[in-house]
Amino acid sequence: MGISLKKGDIIGVAAPSARFDRRLFDKGLGCLNDMGFRTRVHEEIFGKLRYLAGTDRARAGIVSRLFLDPEVKAVISVRGGFGAMRILDFLDWDTIRRNPTLFIGFSDATALIAALVAKEGVEAVHGPNLVSLAKANQTTLEGVYRALTGALTEIAVPDARCLAGGRAKGRLVGGNLATLVHMIGTPYQPDFSGGILFLEDVGEPAYKIDRMLSQMKMAGCFASIKGVVTGSFEDCANPDYIPEIVSEVFGGMDIPVMMGLESGHGETNRSLIMGQQVVMDADRSRIIWENDA
Repeated sequence: MGISLKKGDIIGVAAPSARFDRRLFDKGLGCLNDMGFRTRVHEEIFGKLRYLAGTDRARAGIVSRLFLDPEVKAVISVRGGFGAMRILDFLDWDTIRRNPTLFIGFSDATALIAALVAKEGVEAVHGPNLVSLAKANQTTLEGVYRALTGALTEIAVPDARCLAGGRAKGRLVGGNLATLVHMIGTPYQPDFSGGILFLEDVGEPAYKIDRMLSQMKMAGCFASIKGVVTGSFEDCANPDYIPEIVSEVFGGMDIPVMMGLESGHGETNRSLIMGQQVVMDADRSRIIWENDA
């Protein structure tokens, strides 16, 4: 598909997950407008059902309508929390297949990103949700703009921790670890075969990260991956254990493994183009998108 939004293009706004703060919502819209983009918001987005932004069918309907809209060049998720996986059965996948549109989000939006990339081959940006933009630092904002306009070619990881050196090539896949684990055994379980796997999480103690990675490994999710790069593990108890856990899970697979990419729930959330071919160079601590590899 190729990503190359330009100023004046319309970004549709969807709320596939949790309810959101209207003040942060409006501020996030302002950030996109400041970048030169226009936005499209359907009134149903302000629905509420318990902790969700409306019913499953309503949230799914907005996503499908935005994909159907020929003027919408990208769709951004409002926030994370929980709920994206609940709408997968209600999406109009035929419409999505016929109208591939760039999707942007992270955290709980991983459910949509993983399904779009794996099921339909649609590219996505693992980057800030709309309300995240309201509080984003300059590095994060610049990264979003570069990803959306096709200017993202490489990300250096200056504070990388190389657990296994080497160089590998494959589609960039993955996202939030806890969300990916909950997709195992569903029709939307992503296939990571031949991919460079990216993982991040927030608020999960080290033993839970160990349990989730162990489950995915036992389920065969990692059998044919080409490399692993991890983002931030924010507010995770016993963080010093995490490199040991990652080394144990992926050790002996003869693939490069690198930690420390500033992407996820940390102060800086670098945008990543998912579904595209990348070169992961753990020795030089960088990710290079294939067009410039």
